[in-house]
Amino acid sequence: VQLQASGGGLVQSGGSLRLSCAASGFSLFYYNIGWFRQAPGKEREGISCITSSGGRTYYIDSVKGRFTISKDNAKNTVYLQMNSLKPKDTAVYYCAEVPCGAVTVTNLIETIPRHYWGQGTLVTVSS
Repeated sequence: VQLQASGGGLVQSGGSLRLSCAASGFSLFYYNIGWFRQAPGKEREGISCITSSGGRTYYIDSVKGRFTISKDNAKNTVYLQMNSLKPKDTAVYYCAEVPCGAVTVTNLIETIPRHYWGQGTLVTVSS
Protein backbone atom coordinates (compact mmCIF):
# COMPACT_ATOMS: atom_id res chain seq x y z
CA VAL A 1 0.00 0.00 0.00
CA GLN A 2 1.69 3.16 -1.21
CA LEU A 3 0.65 6.50 0.15
CA GLN A 4 1.81 10.04 -0.55
CA ALA A 5 2.11 12.72 2.10
CA SER A 6 1.83 16.38 1.14
CA GLY A 7 1.08 19.79 2.60
CA GLY A 8 4.33 20.58 4.36
CA GLY A 9 5.97 23.96 4.35
CA LEU A 10 7.57 26.70 6.41
CA VAL A 11 5.57 28.09 9.31
CA GLN A 12 6.34 30.23 12.33
CA SER A 13 6.24 28.87 15.84
CA GLY A 14 2.64 28.79 17.03
CA GLY A 15 1.30 28.43 13.51
CA SER A 16 -0.68 25.66 11.85
CA LEU A 17 -0.43 23.33 8.90
CA ARG A 18 -2.61 20.55 7.57
CA LEU A 19 -0.93 17.55 6.01
CA SER A 20 -2.67 15.20 3.62
CA CYS A 21 -2.05 11.52 2.99
CA ALA A 22 -3.50 10.34 -0.28
CA ALA A 23 -3.83 6.95 -1.89
CA SER A 24 -3.95 6.41 -5.60
CA GLY A 25 -5.42 3.41 -7.30
CA PHE A 26 -7.03 1.90 -4.24
CA SER A 27 -9.42 2.84 -1.44
CA LEU A 28 -8.31 3.76 2.07
CA PHE A 29 -11.69 2.66 3.40
CA TYR A 30 -10.38 -0.58 4.90
CA TYR A 31 -7.03 0.68 6.11
CA ASN A 32 -5.72 2.03 9.39
CA ILE A 33 -3.31 4.88 8.72
CA GLY A 34 -0.49 6.31 10.77
CA TRP A 35 1.63 9.44 10.61
CA PHE A 36 5.35 9.39 11.23
CA ARG A 37 8.10 11.95 11.27
CA GLN A 38 11.85 12.11 11.15
CA ALA A 39 13.57 15.14 12.59
CA PRO A 40 17.11 16.06 11.49
CA GLY A 41 19.60 13.72 13.10
CA LYS A 42 16.93 11.62 14.78
CA GLU A 43 15.21 8.31 14.23
CA ARG A 44 11.87 8.18 12.48
CA GLU A 45 9.00 8.01 15.00
CA GLY A 46 5.32 7.29 14.95
CA ILE A 47 3.18 10.20 16.10
CA SER A 48 -0.45 9.30 15.45
CA CYS A 49 -2.76 6.77 13.89
CA ILE A 50 -6.42 6.34 13.02
CA THR A 51 -8.50 3.22 12.54
CA SER A 52 -10.16 2.41 9.22
CA SER A 53 -13.57 3.69 10.33
CA GLY A 54 -12.05 6.81 11.82
CA GLY A 55 -13.57 5.87 15.14
CA ARG A 56 -10.37 5.61 17.14
CA THR A 57 -7.34 7.85 17.14
CA TYR A 58 -4.06 7.66 19.02
CA TYR A 59 -1.24 10.13 19.62
CA ILE A 60 2.13 10.31 21.29
CA ASP A 61 2.21 12.62 24.28
CA SER A 62 4.29 15.32 22.63
CA VAL A 63 1.61 16.09 20.01
CA LYS A 64 -1.52 15.28 22.00
CA GLY A 65 -3.82 18.29 22.16
CA ARG A 66 -2.02 20.02 19.29
CA PHE A 67 -2.35 17.55 16.40
CA THR A 68 -5.55 16.00 15.11
CA ILE A 69 -5.71 13.05 12.74
CA SER A 70 -8.81 12.53 10.65
CA LYS A 71 -9.96 10.35 7.80
CA ASP A 72 -12.21 11.27 4.89
CA ASN A 73 -13.03 8.03 3.13
CA ALA A 74 -15.05 9.88 0.47
CA LYS A 75 -11.95 11.85 -0.49
CA ASN A 76 -9.68 8.85 0.04
CA THR A 77 -7.45 10.99 2.23
CA VAL A 78 -6.15 11.08 5.78
CA TYR A 79 -5.28 14.43 7.32
CA LEU A 80 -3.02 15.60 10.10
CA GLN A 81 -4.04 19.01 11.40
CA MET A 82 -1.10 20.48 13.27
CA ASN A 83 -1.69 23.47 15.53
CA SER A 84 0.54 25.33 17.97
CA LEU A 85 3.56 24.15 16.06
CA LYS A 86 6.95 24.27 17.75
CA PRO A 87 10.47 24.26 16.31
CA LYS A 88 10.89 20.72 17.62
CA ASP A 89 8.10 19.64 15.24
CA THR A 90 10.45 20.34 12.34
CA ALA A 91 10.77 17.06 10.45
CA VAL A 92 9.91 15.17 7.32
CA TYR A 93 6.45 13.70 7.77
CA TYR A 94 5.27 10.42 6.29
CA CYS A 95 2.14 8.31 6.31
CA ALA A 96 1.71 4.57 6.12
CA GLU A 97 -0.70 1.74 6.66
CA VAL A 98 -0.39 0.55 10.25
CA PRO A 99 -1.99 -1.84 12.76
CA CYS A 100 -3.51 1.08 14.63
CA GLY A 101 -4.63 0.09 18.09
CA ALA A 102 -2.85 -3.26 18.03
CA VAL A 103 0.45 -1.73 19.16
CA THR A 104 1.33 1.57 20.79
CA VAL A 105 1.95 4.56 18.52
CA THR A 106 5.59 4.53 19.62
CA ASN A 107 5.97 0.96 18.38
CA LEU A 108 4.26 1.50 15.03
CA ILE A 109 7.63 2.23 13.45
CA GLU A 110 8.57 -1.43 13.99
CA THR A 111 5.69 -2.54 11.78
CA ILE A 112 6.87 -0.68 8.66
CA PRO A 113 9.40 -2.31 6.30
CA ARG A 114 12.58 -0.27 5.97
CA HIS A 115 12.20 -0.08 2.21
CA TYR A 116 8.71 1.41 2.43
CA TRP A 117 9.54 5.03 2.99
CA GLY A 118 9.05 7.53 0.19
CA GLN A 119 9.89 11.22 0.09
CA GLY A 120 7.52 12.46 2.76
CA THR A 121 6.71 16.12 3.18
CA LEU A 122 8.96 18.60 4.96
CA VAL A 123 7.62 20.72 7.80
CA THR A 124 9.86 23.50 9.04
CA VAL A 125 8.87 25.51 12.08
CA SER A 126 10.85 28.67 12.66
CA SER A 127 11.29 30.22 16.09
